[in-house]
Amino acid sequence: MLQTRRHFFGTMAKGIGGLALGSLIGKDFLSADSSPKLANGLTDLAPKAKRIIYLFQSGGPSPQDLFDHKPYLQKHNGEDLRDHIEMTQRVTGMTANQASFPIAGTHYNFDRYGQSGAEISELLPYTAQIADDICIVRNMYTEAINHDPAVTFFQTGSQIAGRPSMGAWLSYGLGTSNKDLPNFVAMVSRGSGRPNCQPLYDRLWGSGFLPTEHAGVKFMSIGDPVLYLRDPKGMSKQARRKMLDHVAHLNQNKLDEFGDPEIYARIQQYELAYRMQTSVPELSDISDEPKHVLEMYGPDVTQRGSYAYNCLMARRLAERGVQFTQLYHMGWDQHFTLPKQLPGQCRDTDQASAALVKDLKQRGMLDDTLVVWGGEFGRTSYSQGKLTKTTYGRDHHPRCFPIWMAGGGVKPGITHGQTDKLGYNIVDPDGNPVIGDKHHYSKHAVHVHDLQATMMHLMGVDHEKLTFKFQGRNFRLTDVHGHVVNEILA
Repeated sequence: MLQTRRHFFGTMAKGIGGLALGSLIGKDFLSADSSPKLANGLTDLAPKAKRIIYLFQSGGPSPQDLFDHKPYLQKHNGEDLRDHIEMTQRVTGMTANQASFPIAGTHYNFDRYGQSGAEISELLPYTAQIADDICIVRNMYTEAINHDPAVTFFQTGSQIAGRPSMGAWLSYGLGTSNKDLPNFVAMVSRGSGRPNCQPLYDRLWGSGFLPTEHAGVKFMSIGDPVLYLRDPKGMSKQARRKMLDHVAHLNQNKLDEFGDPEIYARIQQYELAYRMQTSVPELSDISDEPKHVLEMYGPDVTQRGSYAYNCLMARRLAERGVQFTQLYHMGWDQHFTLPKQLPGQCRDTDQASAALVKDLKQRGMLDDTLVVWGGEFGRTSYSQGKLTKTTYGRDHHPRCFPIWMAGGGVKPGITHGQTDKLGYNIVDPDGNPVIGDKHHYSKHAVHVHDLQATMMHLMGVDHEKLTFKFQGRNFRLTDVHGHVVNEILA
């Protein structure tokens, strides 16, 4: 009997050639109960976090106006940056041909807050209230200078699209004990700064070459929270269950015949979707939230799809055992008229971000929930385009920028790392520049892969051992780089 190539290799996987084929496709074979084995990334590390909530600020928040006060910029406002430092960093095509690079001092006041004395801008009054709960990492850097590769780098460990996202890696490595909700959820909101700027793609929370069951499930801002959640019109709950049972039986027959892990993933996804018909409506119904909690998140919290609503959803997901929740807030791309755009963007996010930390803390969940806030790169200390008394803009600057982290095994109330007086380079305690545009390990600088390694470490995973063999190579989230930033660990 003639066989297709697919059938031949599928049958072969169950026969003598199974071990050889398994080494090629990089998957452990299915056990007798047809469930895939866990990845090999678990170690003797004691996890300090049970879950991660990543508040990704897409577009690149401006350090000089938010978390990295530079009085030197005010003092020399309008002077050419090249008269103060040799500009050796990469420059985008948007400013490469400017005749001058005028230093742009911030229009906003900074003050010190909490016992930690963290310097925070007046644009972030609510974040200032949690200064002693957060760790500000000022010495982040990346190699990417444009939005899409830079965002992709943070989410997947590569600037090139197609790799698994961090949430997918953790789902693959740790599995899930949550049967009624996805292990990995993504939500997107648009800011008032530049709401129609850089798009975000589903691949940012995708599974890449990992089994598709580990991909993030996007919660929608309009219509049903999850696509295809409702039964088709005219179909009863009982009929839906019967249909899924028959489909599962057919898929199980194919799984037994071919041993394809993607068939197993399909079975699991159908079943999860059925259970979510009950769990997701209960999750998204916030009528049971006390008034004082809703007020804490701000006036937009009842507006579905807003950043505040998504932050509240993140807490509710955390309570229900979801392991990785990724929020994306668009609009932080202030190339021009920053004083007009940035305040609105901060109002979108400041109160709700701080409320999430406070809410987790008052529920006793912050200790084992890691919250991360930050974008894909920083902004230039010179103005893009014309600098005037009333306005300025900032281009992309990947060489140094801050994020903050809270809970989940991170030291609270500290500021880690420093930049020079111009906000141009990361420097060591003696003021010497320590990093360039390419990956180079330094204990005084935190690379994207270092952050990823640290987040995985806090979840009890050794980033060097959680691998997946694809196209003949063992891949991992941090590629061949990454060091745990022990200095910020509690």
